[in-house]
Amino acid sequence: MKPIPFNKPFIIGRELELIADAVTRGHLSGDGHYTKLCHRWFEEKLPCRRALLTHSCTGALEMAAILCGIQPGDEVILPSYTFVSTANAFVLRGAAPVFVDIRPDTLNIDEKLIEAAITPKTRAIAPVHYAGVPCEMDVIMDIAQRHNLLVVEDAAQALLSTYKGKALGSIGHFGCLSFHETKNIISGEGGALLVNDERYTERAEIIREKGTNRSQFFRGEVDKYTWVDIGSSYLPSELVSAFLYAQLERAGDITAQRCRICSAYAEQLAPLEQAGKLRLPHFDADSNGHMFYILPDSLATRTALIAHLKARDIHPVFHYVPLHSSPAGRKYGRASGAMQVTDDLSARLLRLPLHYEMDDADVARICAAIHDFF
Repeated sequence: MKPIPFNKPFIIGRELELIADAVTRGHLSGDGHYTKLCHRWFEEKLPCRRALLTHSCTGALEMAAILCGIQPGDEVILPSYTFVSTANAFVLRGAAPVFVDIRPDTLNIDEKLIEAAITPKTRAIAPVHYAGVPCEMDVIMDIAQRHNLLVVEDAAQALLSTYKGKALGSIGHFGCLSFHETKNIISGEGGALLVNDERYTERAEIIREKGTNRSQFFRGEVDKYTWVDIGSSYLPSELVSAFLYAQLERAGDITAQRCRICSAYAEQLAPLEQAGKLRLPHFDADSNGHMFYILPDSLATRTALIAHLKARDIHPVFHYVPLHSSPAGRKYGRASGAMQVTDDLSARLLRLPLHYEMDDADVARICAAIHDFF
């Protein structure tokens, strides 16, 4: 019986053809033909004011932190239940992450708890659209406007998910996307910064180009380029961009397939939820099918279920260690209020295998194994 991995990188269309074409074109460093095609795709499809490919979503978050003007002593509000990059980007600028608990239904930041976490030091809010499910962005944007804060959407898992018809990542002042091989649309490693506020587009280009005005030079806007600001090397190569653009050409097909897998999981595991054995995730038509997880009743049950599945060559995963309880989280940040939901759900959540090349038989085998366990 073949193993069912948690994730499997895939080729869906013209990836290798476009990589070969990029080599033939003779430009392999950043901002060549395929990078520009990717930029146009995001700016038209989402849309956003400016899209800039980066070498990772981590890089996009770091750029957003610089653009927010984060300084030592500032604070940024975010969920504890997220990947470390969400916090690290701001810690690198000297800010303290202030962790807020999550909602039990969506596992997103609880928007009702944000305002209580605001202090005179608060400069930004970084909502994370967990599993591609949208945060309550109307509430978050209203809070930000009233308190003069910037909003950085961590939309790493949320490409092509929407909130009230708006693409996630295009609602806050900035949005950050990931194309890591575990995401829906992949390039191995890769990310993008979406700039939704015109005030920041020019500086975003400069920061991404190592603090130089090189982009303006190539557009003929200045007669030479020079060092004008802080920055770093955030550009991906044309090989990465070519692979990514081939995936973007089939983004609708990829999203539809992942949503079909999620629907099949939900249908086949529904009897276990009805029997009170586990809880299934909250999804709706706005989600992109990024993830399917289950919530058993305890850590002990999860541990036993993982062993049960791995013995059958099925490989689920769990995440995250909540940042507020991690060594660096305790050192650099603080929790605002109790973190009961985060602590409870993080100890129980189990992500099931989900990748583009899975078929109906794979889903049926996984669900049958889970039924057998219970």
